[in-house]
Order: sequence, then structure tokens, then C-alpha cells
Amino acid sequence: MTAAPVTRYDDPSGPAPTEVEDAKRGSARPVRVLVGIVGMAVIAWFICNAFLAFAYFPGWFAHSGILIGILGLVVGIGGAVVFFYFLNICIEGFPARFSAGLIPYAFLLPGFSLIGLFLLYPTVQTIVYSFANDDSTAWVGLANYKAIFSSGHFWSTLVNNLLWILIVPVVTVAFGLAVAVLADKLSPTGENSAKSLIFLPMAISFVGAATIWGLVYNYSAPGSAQTGLLNAIITALGGDPQPWYQIDTARLNSMALMVILIWLQTGFAMVLISSAIKSVPEDTVEAGRVDGASEARIFWQIIFPQVRPTLIAVLITVLILVLKVFDLIYVTTNGLYDSDVIANLFFRKLFTDQQAGQASAIVVVLLILVLPILVYQVKSFRQQEANR
Repeated sequence: MTAAPVTRYDDPSGPAPTEVEDAKRGSARPVRVLVGIVGMAVIAWFICNAFLAFAYFPGWFAHSGILIGILGLVVGIGGAVVFFYFLNICIEGFPARFSAGLIPYAFLLPGFSLIGLFLLYPTVQTIVYSFANDDSTAWVGLANYKAIFSSGHFWSTLVNNLLWILIVPVVTVAFGLAVAVLADKLSPTGENSAKSLIFLPMAISFVGAATIWGLVYNYSAPGSAQTGLLNAIITALGGDPQPWYQIDTARLNSMALMVILIWLQTGFAMVLISSAIKSVPEDTVEAGRVDGASEARIFWQIIFPQVRPTLIAVLITVLILVLKVFDLIYVTTNGLYDSDVIANLFFRKLFTDQQAGQASAIVVVLLILVLPILVYQVKSFRQQEANR
């Protein structure tokens, strides 16, 4: 009798176990897809309703903010974990040739959905509202844009924003670069101490910083005790106290407010620039010294070109922050004495004047100002990645 052929797994002509498993995984499993979709839908429904309950029915949770916060963390984090678990089940139900390509897009989909819900949708709605009347009940065409562009206060506000754009980012980056270079020359202990002191204001909120600097700029009538540090120094030297927040000559009050933001952001700029300086290859610096170059020439011709991308990134980041500055103005002057900025003007139009249409038009103008900067930043990052 002839024995039946036995397939050996180590025989190249026979199917290996992994090939059998791959063949099984290669076919679709509709049950897993269905379970995954149903599971994701149920979890999404549960999370949405849980947060609605936290917002509209606090009595269910004894009106305890702490309890609601804890439950919010549990529901948010736990729900996200379970949601991605069912998402993974759903992906595994597709044939292997499809599931491998679906994985990155599927796991990015929830994040992009939230971006669309909380960023893109409000943006579109704001643009729509900019063509409506104050209570968004009737279309008025370009009337809101005509109103703001015919307002002298709006143009004064734009001038202020332009000054903030031209001064704050450049000065912040310059100070951050100077501190980073000088701190790099210190001993490790001195460098860490200096950087910690410079970075410390970053831990303070904008409102807190405005309050602190209010003690510096505070004004009292001549002849009375000056509680503001700056006026106390001036009067001690024989000068007259000045109401710094009210001096609109040459936009001096806006300059005083810019100092606060520069003080806050210099530490941020210093940290990033210092990291870029330390990443400069030491052999290029030593080669310059061997060739007899001075320290100034080494900095400008060797170090500076290599940290320029970081300088541009920091400049753009601070620039975007400047375009959205609001807290400092609202807490200190609330836009009085020609110190207003676009974000504060929007806030006042919407919540004080109850003019939602004009407020939306102002936001659209701000969006148009920010978009070119964002596009340039994205292109710069892509170019940096391509050059690596």
C-alpha cells in the first residue's frame, strides 16, 4: 500500500500555520464589524448623555462640583478607552488587506470629529452670523462689515493690534535669545537658576500678571503716597506721578501693556531657543574657534543660522498669541484710552452691546488676519521636516 502524503510544516510546498492564520484573517467577519459599530454608538451615546446630565442636572450629583469633576474624568477617560476597544474590534472585522490601511485613519477619526465639532462648526456658524442682525433672526448682508469698517474705534483698534504684532513678538524673541545665549555661558548651577527665574512668569495667568503689574503702574494723585512702584521711583527722583494706563499719547499705555506680555513670554522663548542652541554641533563651533573667529562672528555665522528655524517658530507662536490677546486688556483698561484690541472689542460688542452680528464680523476679520500666519507656519514646519 502507498502511504498517504503527509504535509510537513517545514516543507516549502505545504502551508505554514501562519499562512493558514493569515488566510483566516484575510476574510471579513461581519459579526465583529457589527459588534464594533454598535459598541461605539452605545458608548458615544452614553458619554454625551452623561456630560449633558452633569451640565443640566447637577442635583443628581448633590450639586457637588468635586463629584461632577471626578465623574467627568472617569466617564471621559473610561469612555474613550472602551470606545477605542470597540473601534479596534470593528477594524479587525475587515479583511486584513483593508484593516491594515484603516487603522491609522480609524483611530484619528474621533479626534478629527471633535476638531470639526468644536472648531470648524463654530467657525462656519460665526461666518454665517456675521451676515445676520444683532439677534441672528434676519439677514442683513454686508451691513455688519460696513458698520465696523466705518467705525473710527475699529480702525484705532486695528492700529493697536498692528503695534502689538510689530513689537511684542520681535522683542520677546530678542530677549529670549539674549537670555539663552548669556545663560549658556554660566556654570550649570547658575544657568539653571537664571533660566528658572526667567521662566517663572510663565506659571502665572494673564489675569494674575495684569494684577501684579497693576501694582507697578498704579497711580495716585500728586501729593499722596504712591503705591505704584514705578510712580514711587519717579516721585523719589523728583518727578511727577503718571497715570500710565491713561496716557494715549504715542500709544504709551499700549506700550505699558506690551511690557506685561513680553515679561510673560520671554521665558517661553528662552527655553526653546536655549534648546536649539545646545543642539548646535560642538564641532562646528570649535572649527570656527580654530580658524580664529571671534565669539561674535561664531554666533552670527555659525550658531544663528542653525537656530533660525526655531526663532521663526517662536516668533510665529508669539505672534498668534498677540493676535488673540484679551485678558490683559480686559483686566487693566478694558479698551479705554485708545488701548483696545480686536479680541476685547469683540467681547464688548457681544456681551455688553448685545450686537452679535458685528461681533461675529469682528471675529471673521481676526480669522482672516490669523490664517496667513497659520499657513506660513504649516509650510515652515513641512519644509523643516523635509530638510531633516
